[in-house]
Amino acid sequence: MNRSAQHTLRGRAKSALAALLCALPLAGGVTPLAAAVRVITGPTPIPGGGARAAGDLTVVNDRLAFALAVESPVPYGVPRGALVDLAPVSAGVIQRDRVVFADFIPDNWSAWPNTYHRVEVLERGPQRVRIRSVRDFGQATVSTEYLLEDGSDQIGITTVLTNNGATALKDLLSGLTLWPGSGYRLNVPGYAALTDGAAPAPLARRMTAYDSDWSITLHAPYFDHIGSGSRDLLLRHTLAPHASRTFQGWLQVGTRGDLAPVVAAQIAHEHLPAGTVHGTVTDRDGHPLAQPVLVVEKNGSTWAWTLGDSSGYRLTLPQGDYQLYATGRGYSRSAARRVSVHADSREQLDFGALQSAGRIDFQVVDAQSARPLDARIAIVGGDVPAVGFLGGSVFFTDLVHRGQLDTALAPGHYEFSVSHGGGFLGPEARVSATVTPGGTQTLRVTLHLLFDPAARHWYSADLHHHADQAEAVTPPADLARSQLAAGLDVLTVSDHDSTVNHAPLARIAAARGVAFLPGIEISPSWGHFNAWAIRQGEPLTIDPGTATAAQIIAEARRMGAAVVQVNHPFIPFGYFTSVAAGVAPGGFVPGFDLVEINATAPADDTRVLQWLWRAWNEGHPYYLSAGTDTHDVWNDLSGRVRVYAHVGQAPDAQSYAAALKAGHAYVSFGPLIYPSVPFGGRLRVARGAPFALDFEFQSVPGLKEVQLVGNAGVLQTRQFAGQPQRARTHFSLSTGSSCWYALVVSDTAGHKAYTNPIWVDTITP
Repeated sequence: MNRSAQHTLRGRAKSALAALLCALPLAGGVTPLAAAVRVITGPTPIPGGGARAAGDLTVVNDRLAFALAVESPVPYGVPRGALVDLAPVSAGVIQRDRVVFADFIPDNWSAWPNTYHRVEVLERGPQRVRIRSVRDFGQATVSTEYLLEDGSDQIGITTVLTNNGATALKDLLSGLTLWPGSGYRLNVPGYAALTDGAAPAPLARRMTAYDSDWSITLHAPYFDHIGSGSRDLLLRHTLAPHASRTFQGWLQVGTRGDLAPVVAAQIAHEHLPAGTVHGTVTDRDGHPLAQPVLVVEKNGSTWAWTLGDSSGYRLTLPQGDYQLYATGRGYSRSAARRVSVHADSREQLDFGALQSAGRIDFQVVDAQSARPLDARIAIVGGDVPAVGFLGGSVFFTDLVHRGQLDTALAPGHYEFSVSHGGGFLGPEARVSATVTPGGTQTLRVTLHLLFDPAARHWYSADLHHHADQAEAVTPPADLARSQLAAGLDVLTVSDHDSTVNHAPLARIAAARGVAFLPGIEISPSWGHFNAWAIRQGEPLTIDPGTATAAQIIAEARRMGAAVVQVNHPFIPFGYFTSVAAGVAPGGFVPGFDLVEINATAPADDTRVLQWLWRAWNEGHPYYLSAGTDTHDVWNDLSGRVRVYAHVGQAPDAQSYAAALKAGHAYVSFGPLIYPSVPFGGRLRVARGAPFALDFEFQSVPGLKEVQLVGNAGVLQTRQFAGQPQRARTHFSLSTGSSCWYALVVSDTAGHKAYTNPIWVDTITP
C-alpha cells in the first residue's frame, strides 16, 4: 500500500471516528470535537453531574459543558428545566461538575407555585446551540434561553419574565443565580461581606466561584441587590399587568483559578477602555516565583487577580486606579503598588523580596487537667490570603492527634484566637507568634474551661449542619473537627436531600467515643424539614420538588425519623411563610415535632417563640430546635446556637432524639441553664397552692437577666447584679389553672437562651 492510499484510509478512519463521537454520549476522558458545539440527550457525561434522566440535555464545546434537568429533579425543589451541572473542558476532557444549580429566580428564591415546564432545543450546532426553557410562576411566565457558541467560554443567558395577570407583581427580587458546589467565592467586589441587601454601586457586576484548577463567573449587569452571599444577583422591580422584563447575563468557565479572562470578558461586555500591567515577581534571593499571584484591589476591596509563571505576569485592566501586590502559595505578600490605567497604556510593575513559608506546631490543652483539647484556631491579626487556595484563616486541630495542628504560614507576625467550646464552656485564648522563613516553632496554648454541662447530663448538638453535599463545602472529617472544637457532645449532619455522609461521620464518632445523630434536610422550594435519628444511610425516595407537606413528613417517618423539625420557618421560603401565603402544597400539616431557631435568621427568633407560645397556650407539645445552618466551617461557626438536651446517661441517637421530642431541652446562643423541674416535664400542684421553680445559670461573659414567661407573656424579669458568671434564681408561684412556664435568659454579650416549657397541671383538692 502506498503512502497516498494509507493517508486516504487514515483520513476516512478519522472521519468515521469523528462521526462516532458525534453519535455517542461523551464520557469523562473522551475528547470533544475541536470545532463543534452540540447537544447530548440522556444522562449527562459530566462527572458528578445531577442530570441523570433519559430526557435531560447536555451541551458541550471544547471549553465547557453544561446540563439542564429536563426530567431529573432539581435541588431545593427548584422547577425542572434548570441548569444543574456546569464544568470546564480541559484538553478534551470534561472535568467535574462544579455547581449545584444556576438558574433564574423570579422572586427572592422561591419559584413556587409552579405547574409546568417546557424545554425546546432551538439550534443543535455545530456552530452554536440554543435551548429555551419555559415555566410558570403563579400568574407569570419565565422564559430562559441558553446560548453556547463554538469555541466560547461563556454561556449567554437571556430570561424574559412576563406578568400574564391582571394585577401588578410588586417589589419582586428577580435575577440569575450561581450556587457552586465546591471551592471558594469572590463575592461581588465592594460588597464582599453583604449577605442580603441593596448593592447600588458594585465595583464589578459579577461574582466568581473558583479553586486553583477552575473558575465559574456569573456576569449580571442588571442587578441592584445581592442575595445568599452573592449567589443571587437580583433586581428589585415591579411588573405591571401584561408587562415583561428582560434579564441578560453570562456564565463564564475557566480551567484555572485565574481571573484575567474574567476581567477581559467584563471589558468586552461593557465596552470599557483598558490598558495592560505586566512585570516580574521574585523572592528575597532574586529568584522568580514559579507560580506568582498578582492581586488587584480597588477602593480597598479585592477586585481580581491573575496567575503568572516564572517569566512574570500580564493583566489587562479597565481604565481606573488600582492597588496591586504579589504573593504566592506559602509566600508573604509584597509591598503594594498603586497604578493608574488608561486606554491603551502599558505599565511595568515588578515585585520582589517575597519570603517563603515557616511552620507553627500548635498544642492545645486544658489548663487544669493538661489533657489535649479539640480547638478552633483563627487568624485575627496578620496576613490572610485574599485568594482562597493560597491558604486559610481558620484551622482545626487533628482528629487523631487531639489538640495538635501543624501548619505552614507565610512569614510575618500573627495573632490567633484559640477556643474550645465556642464561648459556651470557657473563654478563648489570644496568642501571638512571628513566623520566620523556613522556621518551625511550637506554640503551646492552655485554655481555661469554666463549665461542664455534660457532667450534669446536658448534652449539646447543632441541629442544622451541612457537610459537602449540594452547595455545602465541608468534608465530613472537617465537619467533625469543627463540631468537636465547638465542644458539641453529639455529632450531626443534615445535608440537603442526601445521606451519603452518614457512614464517614459514624466512623469518626465511633473512633472518638461520641454519639452520632444521623439526619437529612428534605428541601422543597417552599420549606425545609430536618429528619433526625433516621436509619443510617437511608436514601430519600420522594422528589421534594413535587411532594406535598404530608408526603414529606411521611417520608421522614419512613426513613426512621424519631423527630421532624421545621427549619427556618419564617424566612421567605420557610414552611410557615409558605403556608400563610397559600403556596405550601397540602397546606399546614401538624405532624412535625420541633420548630427551629436558626442562627442565619436572628430577626425571626421572636416570631418562632411567639408561634410556640401560642401552641403551648393551646396545650400542643411542639418544642424548640436550633441550628447554625453551617455550610462552610471556615467561614461559619459550628454550634453558634445549639440545643442542650438532658439525657440520663451518655446519649446515643435514639435517646437524644427522644429527649428532644419530649422537650427535655433548651436552645442557647451562650447562657447555660439547669432547671429543678425538667423542661418538657409536668408538675402537679394543688389549685392556688404555692410552689417553686428553681434554676441555676452559667455564662462565660456574665449573666444579665432572666425573664419568666407563661401563658400571658412575660410574667417576671430578674436582673443579675454584678454580671456574675454563675447565679441561681428562685421563683415562688401559684396558679388557679393549668399553665406552663419557660425562660428567656440574656448574658452581658447580648446572647440569649430560650427554654421549652415546664407544664403545670392544677389539681382541685
